[in-house]
Amino acid sequence: MATPPAAPVEKVIVTYKSKAAEATSNTAARSDAAAKGSATGESLSFERRLAGGSALVDLGGEASKKTVAEVMDAFRADPSVASVEPDIRAYAMAVTPDDTEYAKQWDLFEATGGMNVPGAWDKATGSGVTVAVIDTGYAAHTDLASNVVSGYDFISSSADARDGNGRDSNAKDEGDWNATAGECGTGSRASNSSWHGTHVAGTIAATTNNGRGVAGIAYGAKIQPVRVLGKCGGSSSDIADAITWASGGSVPGVPVNATPAKVINLSLGGASSSCPSVYQNAINGAVSRGTTVVVAAGNSNTNASGFTPANCANIINVASTSREGNRSFYSNYGSIIDVSAPGGETRRATDTPGTVTTPENGILSTLNSGTTVQSTENYKPYQGTSMAAPHIAGLAALLESAKPTLTPADIESAIKANARPLPGTCTGGCGSGIADAAKTVDAVSGTVPGGATYSNTTNVTIADNSTVTSSIAVTDRTGNAPAALKVGVDIKHTWRGDLVIDLIAPDGTVRNLKTSAGSDSADNVLATYTVDASSEIAGGTWKLQVRDVASGDTGYIDSWSLTF
Repeated sequence: MATPPAAPVEKVIVTYKSKAAEATSNTAARSDAAAKGSATGESLSFERRLAGGSALVDLGGEASKKTVAEVMDAFRADPSVASVEPDIRAYAMAVTPDDTEYAKQWDLFEATGGMNVPGAWDKATGSGVTVAVIDTGYAAHTDLASNVVSGYDFISSSADARDGNGRDSNAKDEGDWNATAGECGTGSRASNSSWHGTHVAGTIAATTNNGRGVAGIAYGAKIQPVRVLGKCGGSSSDIADAITWASGGSVPGVPVNATPAKVINLSLGGASSSCPSVYQNAINGAVSRGTTVVVAAGNSNTNASGFTPANCANIINVASTSREGNRSFYSNYGSIIDVSAPGGETRRATDTPGTVTTPENGILSTLNSGTTVQSTENYKPYQGTSMAAPHIAGLAALLESAKPTLTPADIESAIKANARPLPGTCTGGCGSGIADAAKTVDAVSGTVPGGATYSNTTNVTIADNSTVTSSIAVTDRTGNAPAALKVGVDIKHTWRGDLVIDLIAPDGTVRNLKTSAGSDSADNVLATYTVDASSEIAGGTWKLQVRDVASGDTGYIDSWSLTF
């Protein structure tokens, strides 16, 4: 899908001020909705309370832009209301194509456009980590079945869910096809079921080393299917509740999640100039519970800032790259992109939209052959930022299993710090580059390929606008240092863009590892730098020098290491 269809608004999300009766009383919220309906001449009704405490108000069916504006103005005029926003739609961000097997998974292992995944598997496979795929649900597949745990269906509309009821504990994908053009809003087209969630799940955790199909990036992890996308996409109110539930939060009327996810994948989105508070509140809650949230940037070849939840804070925003290492022609871009990952191109930018001319350059994963309802399992290549995001979700699961004490901020920092520059081109901004799975897992696990490792684990406080050093004495090596000296750095610091990091050799030669960047507001530096130190004598005292060049944020050197 290039540009999401303009779906009509049928509901609004009202957040009352904490002291208002409507903030906690469903009866009061119900009465207020009826009163606002009388005032505007509309048939408004309180539907339910969301996990974050907001009230979902039904407009009584499809409403015109004028009607929605009048209703929202009525709520905004009420001093008891903190905010009101439309319950907008989100859509699966993938483009459909065709094929099979590991040798065809260039995205995992090829040097140019791949993500260097096999090199991480000797240290981490995702074991012990649950990844929630908040998407279309799950189409049964033998290459996934052993790695799937119980999920939930959060689609509250029985018509959209196609299962005869609203929310329930069965996350089965009932199909997201629509029969006629315009059925899902202006600009929508008739289409078959995508089985989108199953494709995403296979990239993350398809069973590996089982003699069939494809390999998952974090094949030791478990997939938790959480269904939010059905006919005509899904609503922000359902998606927000799903984020809360998947991460272990409480949702009214829904049983507690017995296996909370440490990673959430959101390969979905819709057009919005800002992040709705219902999304941001849910994401903030998930992150506070220790869950990393990964989001697809979008497929409209435009700035990702106009799409949500890609424009929300506290997420990892993922753009897509091609097999050649370029930004995929469809991928959104911009300063809010955190990192890129393979999303593929099943056709060239100049080929007819909807055609599949280069299936070998797509992302191959688990799927189903049904055009509407589920049929036989199969494998097909798709393209999209929806395919790029699960590469990062899989990597996040590898990191979590390698070092369970990592926070979501640590994981984001490590992925970004250890990415490599795109070997191709990117116009508009592709974040820190293409993620490197092996290098990132090595960085967080403290294992760097090479010879002997020397470390200093004594904490050194970094005050505002100060310069500090930490030393390592190398006393048992002769000759020169290597041309690929590995410098592992673990620094805890808010707004890491304040920091300049240098390596100082025993003779005083300074080599810069990291420059300052006022726009880099992420927390922590968790990275491994490669330095050509072949002109230096190995023996002696090496120093890590850290300069804080701005005020307002502080931290400390947690540890650092040299691997010769």
